[in-house]
Amino acid sequence: MVFLTSLLSAVAIAATGVSALPSNFTQRSDLTARQSKPAPGEGTFDGFFYSFYTAGTSDVIYTNIAGGQYEVQWDGTGDFVVGQGFNPGSRNQVITFGGTFGPNPASAALLSVYGWSINPLVEYYINEDSNNFDITQGATFKGTVTSDGSLYNIYLNTRVNEPSIQGTATFNQYLSVRQNKRTSGTVTVANHINAWAALGMELGTMNEQIMAVEGLDSSGVATITVS
Repeated sequence: MVFLTSLLSAVAIAATGVSALPSNFTQRSDLTARQSKPAPGEGTFDGFFYSFYTAGTSDVIYTNIAGGQYEVQWDGTGDFVVGQGFNPGSRNQVITFGGTFGPNPASAALLSVYGWSINPLVEYYINEDSNNFDITQGATFKGTVTSDGSLYNIYLNTRVNEPSIQGTATFNQYLSVRQNKRTSGTVTVANHINAWAALGMELGTMNEQIMAVEGLDSSGVATITVS
């Protein structure tokens, strides 16, 4: 997160407050297309890993839908990150995504491949679209990479005593920010990881890797499919 971290699901949940990563839950056997009633956290649904993180007082309704699809509706103050993907992720993952990304005009929101590594602990973004949200604030420009039809600017940031998948910690953020914004397409993850490594920005053991929507003090609705 750019206060970012993990996530969860619901056919309808209004989530408030900060939740640590995951809690187990029981899925109702009569629901095959949608996942019902969890709280912020993470798990698996229909073969995909999902995550749901929220901090602040935002009302966030996150719904897992079959086939790698999810929906999120949000309105309020604070930061949230939700999405579906893989855990562990892969350095060689090729992620195809598409759907509707609809923050309200004045709202701050991101659409990104989002993930973590451990040893070292690193939070990373391959940012595909944004709305009034400068993910690079306070970061250092390191270089560029061309991938999947666009130039991406690469940045390095350090987060001090912030939430992470290992609790409150200090860690680096690696950021690739697409210059030709889009809400659908294919992301070749290896191109970014190789470019980061060439700049001395190494990842450790891969952890979660999701196609994520993040919002900050904002409102909107998005429906995203990942494959």
